[in-house]
Amino acid sequence: MRFAAIASTLAFSLTGLAAAPASAETIYVSADRMLDVESGRYVTAPLITVTDGKVVSVEANGSAPADAEVIDLSGHTLLPGLIDMHVHLDGRPEYGGYSGLQFTDRFWTVIGAVNAQKMLGAGFTTVRNLGADDYNVVGLDQVIEEGWMQGPRIVAAAHALGATGGHCDNTFLPPSMNTPSPAIGDSPDELRKRVREQRKFGAEVIKACATGGVFSRNTAPGIQQLTLEELTAIADEAHFWGLKAAAHAHGAEGIKAAIRAGFDTIEHASYADDEAVKLAKERGTFFSMDIFNTEYTLSQGAANGVLEENIAKERALSQAQRDNFRRAHEGGVRMVFASDAGVMPHEDVGGQFRVMVEYGMTPLEAIQAATINAAEALGQKGQVGVIKPGAWADMIAVDGDPLADVGELADVDAVIKGGELFQQR
Repeated sequence: MRFAAIASTLAFSLTGLAAAPASAETIYVSADRMLDVESGRYVTAPLITVTDGKVVSVEANGSAPADAEVIDLSGHTLLPGLIDMHVHLDGRPEYGGYSGLQFTDRFWTVIGAVNAQKMLGAGFTTVRNLGADDYNVVGLDQVIEEGWMQGPRIVAAAHALGATGGHCDNTFLPPSMNTPSPAIGDSPDELRKRVREQRKFGAEVIKACATGGVFSRNTAPGIQQLTLEELTAIADEAHFWGLKAAAHAHGAEGIKAAIRAGFDTIEHASYADDEAVKLAKERGTFFSMDIFNTEYTLSQGAANGVLEENIAKERALSQAQRDNFRRAHEGGVRMVFASDAGVMPHEDVGGQFRVMVEYGMTPLEAIQAATINAAEALGQKGQVGVIKPGAWADMIAVDGDPLADVGELADVDAVIKGGELFQQR
């Protein structure tokens, strides 16, 4: 994406000044039309009234009062701000394999701030961060909420839970440099405690690794790594504290175990079989499938230092994941938009909409996956992912008709968060 706002991404940090808080005064947003993502119909010449960062009313063919403050997006189509349900803000794909070890730990904290603005500039006004070291993204969320910088609304998982030696453990170093993840557990009771620890230090969602993964060593994506009893303990404890639970799961048995354990979303779901699809539909479990980043990994991974072991695993599962995305969609599974940004550049994740349509969704369904479906999976239905009274005034504007060409969402022209214009071009 080519955004002027991103060209000076960290200028805010050099001034030592906080961003101005949202105005309490009423403003208006106008455009040629607005997509009602719930009905799939357009509202002509909408006038959206915003007070204290939230939508008060949406009126077709409306006119703002004289001398009112208006964000005029004439010539554009308005949509709700987009939601990405699986990102890693404190990572960049340019530093694969061991190459990231050349930097101090706090390098990744600042990278998180850069990526937050890149995602907001790409139209993603809400993101769910599923795993980060050192509580980097919990802190980033606090900085944004306190008004010190601009960025998306963040639902952060802090550290991801997993088994010793599993995908969510640190698997790249020898015994003499052993630094296990602080969220590892090897029994239901240990993992219940890990849930409580992550929540204590700011986690708003709990992530656990039910199977092996692509970007770890000595783990096979299809192999289950946590037992049903362990997964159930994690999901139950998360729900006990009022948190959602997300399961990293590539293999069919791990997917089904996580669904049976009560997880709210299944991440990746690469090898979902017919039974997994049936279970997910029956239980209302969301699939969160990242079917775009494979193009980046296979073309750029080696140059970025990604190990051949990891590239081979991506090569082996990528087409199966895309085929099973189609299978899950056709089977009636509820789907949300998920990019795994960090594995690919954060600024480019809007390109996934095209692949979602290529593998079976209509443009409206792909948009709904990144708006109303994602909002429901977050537990924020009616608050984000819609432009309607009571919701946050998070909006994007594109040139053309996204229902005719969903690729419009890869090139967003304007972004509004909480009634404040972040960028316009």
